[in-house]
Amino acid sequence: MAPRTAPTGISLAVLGERARARIGDDSLLLFEDKRWTVSALADRANRLADGLRRAGLRPGDRAVVCMANCTEVGVSYNAVWRAGGVVAPVLFLLSEPELRHVLTDSGARLVITTPEFLSKVLAAATGVPTVAAVVLADATGQGAGAAPAGDGAEGAGRVPPVLDFAELEAGDEAPLVDVHSTELAALLYTGGTTGRAKGVMLTHDALSAAAWAAHVSREQDHPDHSVRQVGMSPLPLSHVYGLTIGVMGLHAPQPSTSILMRWFDPVGFLTLVGQHGVQTSALVPSMVQMLLQVPVEEYDTASLHKIVSGSAPLPREISLQWARRLPHVALAEGYGCTEVAAIATATPGSAVRLGSVGKPATGIEVRVQLSDGAEAATGEDGEICLRGPSLMTGYWNAPEETARTLHDGWLHTGDVGHLDVDGYLYVVDRIKDVIIRNGFNIYPRDIEDALLTHPDVVGCGVVGRPDAAHGEEAVAFVQLAPGATVPAADLVAYARERISAVKYPREIRIVDALPLTGVLKTDRKALRALLND
Repeated sequence: MAPRTAPTGISLAVLGERARARIGDDSLLLFEDKRWTVSALADRANRLADGLRRAGLRPGDRAVVCMANCTEVGVSYNAVWRAGGVVAPVLFLLSEPELRHVLTDSGARLVITTPEFLSKVLAAATGVPTVAAVVLADATGQGAGAAPAGDGAEGAGRVPPVLDFAELEAGDEAPLVDVHSTELAALLYTGGTTGRAKGVMLTHDALSAAAWAAHVSREQDHPDHSVRQVGMSPLPLSHVYGLTIGVMGLHAPQPSTSILMRWFDPVGFLTLVGQHGVQTSALVPSMVQMLLQVPVEEYDTASLHKIVSGSAPLPREISLQWARRLPHVALAEGYGCTEVAAIATATPGSAVRLGSVGKPATGIEVRVQLSDGAEAATGEDGEICLRGPSLMTGYWNAPEETARTLHDGWLHTGDVGHLDVDGYLYVVDRIKDVIIRNGFNIYPRDIEDALLTHPDVVGCGVVGRPDAAHGEEAVAFVQLAPGATVPAADLVAYARERISAVKYPREIRIVDALPLTGVLKTDRKALRALLND
């Protein structure tokens, strides 16, 4: 079936109303043994929108949402959009200073959270003049419990009052505030692992376009609309990848079932696949690696036919191991970044090419540019640049950074890659992570892929350290399989056999576990800090 034309020029709130009219009573969200129809969730969002307005949220105001995955996250997003506001999702793992930076920089009006994060949220919000209130939701079914009221007094030490989510949701529905589709819909903070987090501005049009591109890709996997689609979402809804996958549901042409995990665990994931006949899911590479560390062959995965991996490069050895152990499940890579609402490329159907992140997604142009500004030839490495309707409008309060990243109509990603003759994109590494030894470029991913072929290595992260003789040296941090004991010198020799003399790591450090960011990427900032230990 040919994809329908993407809807344009409408806000996400209006898009949600159309989805409700089309599939509202038949599409289901399953979360921890509870079943919700899209209509029931929309009813909650519509009532909450009125409550948020009464709590002080005005059109254009930012509402920070700090929760683990739960139904209240989606309800909050849709309520904020219906009230004409802007969602600012944050990962619940943020530290108090990091959260305070987001609240201050965004000028947040409200913060929506759950009891387990309330003390951190209140500490971060204390004295932030724009925060009118904190909204406390019960996302566990155990009751939110008593909450400190906050003094509400003006001044540097003002603690914002705490309002009950359920009470705000208990009122009447109110007409939506239909903002223009070019207005801001989401403000997502990124770059915290390399410096001060920057707010990425995404409009309603941008999020809708990215979600449409994801929808078209899924349509290629499910051309038969007579079969009910069943997907699973273990990704944090606070991350742009999870947010866009969630918005994708607003484009669904027919009823489907979505399963939401509070957080990912491999056994829980595989159990849910068998229980509900899950067909597809989007993961990040560390989740794929976790799945391969359990006996996946012992679980019922007959219904599963495709996993999409994104957010970080997928190691070659992991792809090969997946193909050996789960040959009936296509493992396809995609590519994107927050600045393009997560979706830049996708692998059509099951046409997987090892090492490739697929072809440009619907509406996206991909250009590989050399350092002199010329376009790279086929197969030639250069900076990956993107253009399309899902592009950010810029960084919040950061015009200089915006100008460096967005110019001539293109987003300059800072990623190195190349295109093959058929237009498939291959991502090599981040420009900032390239290690230069004796004038030669060393890509950390080349070393990581080589070491991950060792049977006792389950994780690897490579960073550069200054070296007086060579400029930089590559240092590999390696996580071994449980019970494995391999001397670091043996791993150096193993790498040397597989990588050129210029590139192999002269130093390998064994660690109990690789540090990961909140969205389960290798935390290179933390690895660089370990260089001084």
